[in-house]
Amino acid sequence: MSFVEFHDVCKLYQMGEVEVRAVDGMNFSIEQGEFCVIVGPSGAGKTTVLNMLGGMDTVSSGDILLEGKAISANNERDMTMYRRHDVGFVFQFYNLVQNLTALENVELASQICDDPLDPAEVLGQVGLSHRLDNFPAQLSGGEQQRVAIARALAKNPKLLLCDEPTGALDYETGKQILQLLQQTCRETGKTVVLITHNTAFEQIADRIIRIRGGRADSVETNEHPQDASVLEW
Repeated sequence: MSFVEFHDVCKLYQMGEVEVRAVDGMNFSIEQGEFCVIVGPSGAGKTTVLNMLGGMDTVSSGDILLEGKAISANNERDMTMYRRHDVGFVFQFYNLVQNLTALENVELASQICDDPLDPAEVLGQVGLSHRLDNFPAQLSGGEQQRVAIARALAKNPKLLLCDEPTGALDYETGKQILQLLQQTCRETGKTVVLITHNTAFEQIADRIIRIRGGRADSVETNEHPQDASVLEW
């Protein structure tokens, strides 16, 4: 049994009279503690897959399992608890609360879960111990993304889900964020799932899932993932 499993997952959207199959029979698995990169072109279904795995969207058919439990069968209350306790999200745009400091943004997430980590300590781990009292507008884009990562990690989640986390950053800052995510996976044993259109990111992954047309086109494991510090794209 794998940590994450997708079994024949479909997601349909009704756009007027047109039925759109955003995900069309998705099958793959991810092992615990892996740094997994899901890669594909725009419109391939990447974000829909991540949203269903994170409990922000429901499946039309099929099953999504986490640790053998079908999260796709959760009712609304159970799905809320799943999002609250088991999943941390990192988005392309940081989604920080502008009138709260970095520390307060992280505290906000830690207050809603059962077994949170210390917000100040987590901010220190992402290199922001000197920025605790700064507001988002006083931080660079890379620093704001580090706050967003700390906010996700402070929940002490089973899964860290990252949606194009370097998309709004310059090259050097983006590389630093990838290093941080890879390091977090290695040091904490968290399962990290990152979606991207950038095929270069495949080099740093333990597992690569390539999707196209709403299906997993190929799934590969990388025996010797590259360190993110030397990644170029």
